[in-house]
Amino acid sequence: RHGARRATTHLLEQGGRRVGTIAGPEDMAAGVDRFDGWRDAIRAHGDDIDPSLVARGDFTYEGGAAAMERLLTSAPDLDALFVASDLMAAGALGVLATRGRHVPEDLLVAAFDDSPIAAATRPALTSVRQPIEELGREGIHLLLDTIERTGRPPRRVVLATELVTRASSTGRGRG
Repeated sequence: RHGARRATTHLLEQGGRRVGTIAGPEDMAAGVDRFDGWRDAIRAHGDDIDPSLVARGDFTYEGGAAAMERLLTSAPDLDALFVASDLMAAGALGVLATRGRHVPEDLLVAAFDDSPIAAATRPALTSVRQPIEELGREGIHLLLDTIERTGRPPRRVVLATELVTRASSTGRGRG
């Protein structure tokens, strides 16, 4: 949630005025948390949540492309976009290129995961990096702790994220 909020705040700081989102599925914790982070940043900026700025995807390339098509129909004046995964963002970038929308000149884009695809897209994606190795270690510790502590509520661990800024969200002055 914090990483999505930070990425959306970055888009606002870079001059985004109509910041939409391609959110993940509502039945997945990552989809819910990343949407909530986007929503938190929009509200903290003093804006209301506009349903026309929200499209849901399924964390696939195709899902991101389809969601981008829906957003361009519902919010043609969109000028910034937070996408809940790099793969969906890659699909969105393809649609934007086909539609003649230039990133970052016409539309700022930030995503989540900082997977290898983030650096490979054109332009390279600003993305939220998660500490993958630490996530794996903590997952094992939590599993073992749950097995050993039968009957007790499970521990909750939240790891810090980092915003990796790349060309998709820079190069346009503050508006």
